[in-house]
Amino acid sequence: MTRQLDYPRDTDNLKEATSYNGWTNYETWNAALWLDNDYFYYSIMMMQSVKTFEDFIKKIQSITVNNLDADWDWRFKTGDGISWNDPKINISEIDEKIKELKEN
Repeated sequence: MTRQLDYPRDTDNLKEATSYNGWTNYETWNAALWLDNDYFYYSIMMMQSVKTFEDFIKKIQSITVNNLDADWDWRFKTGDGISWNDPKINISEIDEKIKELKEN
């Protein structure tokens, strides 16, 4: 089986990649993916009080109800295990995504 590389990466080694599916890196791509592909996260992101990625993180970490569909600590990481506070996440890219989604 031939492995297809993700454009625009040059390598299938995440440590060597300079970008991931058009995002700065895997961590940024993964956070962005969960924000608009999970209804729960999307609903929180689209709240009027959420203007930035930092607002989103504060909002989800303040929620005390249990998301019964999740078998991971959804308040602190994506379903793929990437911390919402991962220093590799390009926050300005995520902020731009949030802004664009709210404009449409």
